[in-house]
Amino acid sequence: MPGDIFLRLLLLSLFGTAHGCVQDPTSAYKYTGIVCRLTYPAAVVLNEKTTKVIEAAFQHARYPSMQGEKSAGFFGKVSYGLENLEIYNLSIGQSEFELRPGEGIGLEINNVSAVFSGTIQYGYDSWLVNVAQRLDFEVETQIDLGINPKLYCGNSKVAADTSDCYLNFHKFRLYLQGDKEPNWLKKLFTDFITFTVKMVVKGQICKEINKLADILAEFIQDTAGDFLSDGGISVDIGVTTAPVITANYIESYHKGLTTYLNSTSVINTSVYHPNHLTENRMLYFWFSDEVFKPLIAAAHQDGRFKLNISSEELKTLFETSLSSFKPEYIEKCLLESASPELRVWSSSVPTLNTSTIGTSVWAQATGELYCESQSKVTLSFQTNITVDVTASYADKKLFLHGKQQEIFVVQAELPQLNQLIHDEAQTEFIREAVEKIGIPKVLSVLEVEITRLMDKQGANLFDIINPEVLHQEGYIVTQMDFGFPHHLLVNFLKRTLQ
Repeated sequence: MPGDIFLRLLLLSLFGTAHGCVQDPTSAYKYTGIVCRLTYPAAVVLNEKTTKVIEAAFQHARYPSMQGEKSAGFFGKVSYGLENLEIYNLSIGQSEFELRPGEGIGLEINNVSAVFSGTIQYGYDSWLVNVAQRLDFEVETQIDLGINPKLYCGNSKVAADTSDCYLNFHKFRLYLQGDKEPNWLKKLFTDFITFTVKMVVKGQICKEINKLADILAEFIQDTAGDFLSDGGISVDIGVTTAPVITANYIESYHKGLTTYLNSTSVINTSVYHPNHLTENRMLYFWFSDEVFKPLIAAAHQDGRFKLNISSEELKTLFETSLSSFKPEYIEKCLLESASPELRVWSSSVPTLNTSTIGTSVWAQATGELYCESQSKVTLSFQTNITVDVTASYADKKLFLHGKQQEIFVVQAELPQLNQLIHDEAQTEFIREAVEKIGIPKVLSVLEVEITRLMDKQGANLFDIINPEVLHQEGYIVTQMDFGFPHHLLVNFLKRTLQ
């Protein structure tokens, strides 16, 4: 039914496949890494385009041929066959929905008018008359469509039982070869076969809508899977339990497990509770720290945290005003070397913990400065860094804001002299350079790269309105309003109408 389309658009855009579901949502919270809450105003926005999906799909619906025979008393047997049944001149009126707590979604699409056309074969065979004809026909209809889907967790995903599918025909007129006033024989046949044609149309509409829902479910799951994957790193967004529906929102619960090199993370101590989210915005995403920790570890193992800065860019960065004394070998490197280069990378798996002041990130960074030769290291150093990071999103760009908590120089060395640096002034220079040059530069690069990755997956195509990122104890909440994702509708219709 059309309601199933809207249901999938509301829910399956949030759900992925799952290996199993916990029956009680409360018991599933500790296994849940990501929660999505879609409130009633968001459902209203999505419902605005439900009729467009139905209209486009029905234009390409195909109906099976049908044959039958029936006794007609005085007139003997009536045989008939219908073929080439198609739909055109489809117009759809208003779509209405209702969130039903603990049950599902009730949907109705009213004032659907359409004309069906095709070919009909029919014949009467009796002692009085023998007629056999093959005629084109049209059916004028006006219908109300409705569905009351029941949501459940089955076949490793959130599923909808759409068997409660109904059509109310307010108008159903069958005309042969365009006759608006058929003769008495045609009228007799028309009255007789109308019921049969009506059942075929009803059955096929329900079947086609459910078929379309399956296509949409696959499309949405593929899209979500692609969005959360990059290279060899992916996130399993399979659901941990069936969605919860109240009068004000639909809430779904997802694993959020990172997979990398055939290894998948585990979440069993998540702290989610429904009171972590409100109902004031259209869309909420709740992320546990347990989602980000293995994701960052995978990025580290995949060599994502590396940065090379060379030539003029490096010289420009070191024009930053520092209070500590710049060592002579650094000064000489920047002034006299044709192509100085600084290579920095994470040398240990970063960790994080979120609180109300931000996400505290601990990282160990190693750096090497090359001056005269790209094969000879002038300076090497290793630092432990703790920085509180907050995030925001505006103008389709991610912004990261860092406040350093601790920077400790673990070791510094002049390799060409085989000399460890113990001088406190040189060590302080390295520490201050990391604080005022290194951390801001790394955050700016991460802003650009994460934004690029999000755009690659299509985030910039969404009309995101006033997004906010809230940091709490052990989790992050992003909340926003949005406009209808037209690009998803277009891409889905392209796939459907192929």
